[in-house]
Amino acid sequence: MQRAEAARLALLASHPESQVALLQLDVGSVRSVFQAAKEVKLRYNRLDYIYLNAGIMPNPQLDIKAFFKGLFSSNVINMFATAEGILTQKDNINSDGMQEVFATNLFGHYLLVRELEPLLCQPDSISQVIWTSSSNARRSAFSLEDIQHQQGTEPYSSSKYASDLVSVALNRRHNHQGLYSSVICPGLVMTNMTYGILPSFFWSLIMPIMWLIRIFTNTFTLTPYNGAEALFWLSLQKPESLDPLAKYHSLTSGLGKNYTQPHKMDISEDASEALYKKLHELEEKVRKKLKEDAGLHSH
Repeated sequence: MQRAEAARLALLASHPESQVALLQLDVGSVRSVFQAAKEVKLRYNRLDYIYLNAGIMPNPQLDIKAFFKGLFSSNVINMFATAEGILTQKDNINSDGMQEVFATNLFGHYLLVRELEPLLCQPDSISQVIWTSSSNARRSAFSLEDIQHQQGTEPYSSSKYASDLVSVALNRRHNHQGLYSSVICPGLVMTNMTYGILPSFFWSLIMPIMWLIRIFTNTFTLTPYNGAEALFWLSLQKPESLDPLAKYHSLTSGLGKNYTQPHKMDISEDASEALYKKLHELEEKVRKKLKEDAGLHSH
C-alpha cells in the first residue's frame, strides 16, 4: 500500500480539493474481492466509473529463435505489437484452486462488477466500466471449452480475449440499467511486466530499434502516460455513444502526438453470452463453497 499512499498524496498535492481514498484488493482472491466490494458498499451509495486494470503475466517464455527471425522480417511491427508466435507463459494454480491468470485478469474483475451492480445500476444515472485489454488478446488463444486455459500455453492472451467478450455481454445485459462497458488497449507500453519478458541486456540492445520502428507505427506508445490516452479519452465521452463492439486503442504518432482510435473486435456475441453464463456458473460454485467454509468455521 506504500506506492498507493504515495500516489494518493501526489494527487492531493496537485488537486487539494479532491477526496482520494484507498482500498486494498487482490482480484486474484475471491475472498478479497468479496471483502473489498463489501467495504465499497459501506462507503458509497453510487459508483460512476470502475477501471479494471489489474493483470499478471507469470513466468513469460520467449521463443528466442522466432523473435530474431521476426526482428528482421516484414512482420516485425506486428510481432512487437501482439507478441503472436513468440510469447507463452507458465500458469499456476491459486489458493482458490483456479488458474492464476484467469482468476486475476478476468474472474476477479467479473466478480467485482457483479458485487457492485447495485451501485453501478442506479436509477436515472449512467455508469461506466472500462477494461484494460491488449493487442495480445486473440480469439485463437481462447476456448469456451477451457475458459481457464488449463490446457494451453497462452493464458494471458486467453484472459484478455475473455475480458473483451465479458465487456460485450455486460452491455447486452445492463445498458438498459445505465451501465456501459468499454475496452481499451494501451498499445506497447514499457512497464515492469514488459521488462520482465526479457533480460535487461536484451532491452538495452533492442530499445533503439523500437524507437526507430515507432516512427513507422502508431501502436508503440512506450510510456504509461501515452498508454493511458484511450482511458482519458473515454472518460470524456458519453458512455451511451460508444461502440460496445469496438476496442479503443491508445496510439502515438511518429511525432509523439497521442490520440484514440476504435477498432472492431474479433468477437462473436454468442460466444460472449456463452462465456458470461459459464462465469455465472463458476460464481455460483464459489459462493456455495464460501458459504460451506463459513459454516464449517462457525461450528
